Amino acid sequence: MRILLIEDDQVLGAAIRDHVAAEGHGVDWMTRLDDAQAALDSVDYQLVLLDLNLPDGRGLDLLRRLRKKGSAVPVIITTAQDQIAVRIEGLNAGADDYLVKPFDLSEMSARLAAVARRYGGNPAPVITMGAVSVNTATKTVAVDNKAVSLTSREWAVLERLISRRGAIVTKAEIEDSLYAFGAEIESNAVEVYVSRLRKKLGRDVVTTLRGLGYQVQP
Repeated sequence: MRILLIEDDQVLGAAIRDHVAAEGHGVDWMTRLDDAQAALDSVDYQLVLLDLNLPDGRGLDLLRRLRKKGSAVPVIITTAQDQIAVRIEGLNAGADDYLVKPFDLSEMSARLAAVARRYGGNPAPVITMGAVSVNTATKTVAVDNKAVSLTSREWAVLERLISRRGAIVTKAEIEDSLYAFGAEIESNAVEVYVSRLRKKLGRDVVTTLRGLGYQVQP
């Protein structure tokens, strides 16, 4: 996924960014609402992690603007405010979930995955594609009931493809899921990861549509 992190706490922001990036996702970290809005206007994010109190305003104002524009991007609010009234206000503004600070980074990862599954139209965590079984909750893969080990980037590519099963996913869309602003992208990175997935999961799992992109069957 390509994730926008909006958090002004430098220590927490760095911890979240590094944790999510280590799982293979592309993360853009903004500490101000105006920078976050500019990023949202230029990138198709799969998820937003939104702090409520930023130096230049309230996170809920940004969320309301997003929903007013018709954006359906999933938003998880992170806040130190544990009052019920604050949670209700956020949910009514269009938030999809809440994380109350301090929170465990593993719990955060689980909530990210759960929200992404719901928006991908596949709330069930286990996906079966022939002999391949993918558990998006535990991030485990098996072929013929035998566990297969994937790197974080291989997993991120597979996750992007299965979130759009049956649809064509372009190389650029996969790159956007993997890399944040300013990251160096090798020209054949996606081809390399797809090739590795085929070696581990079987040649027929990912189909290449020349000049269009990649696809896994529904």
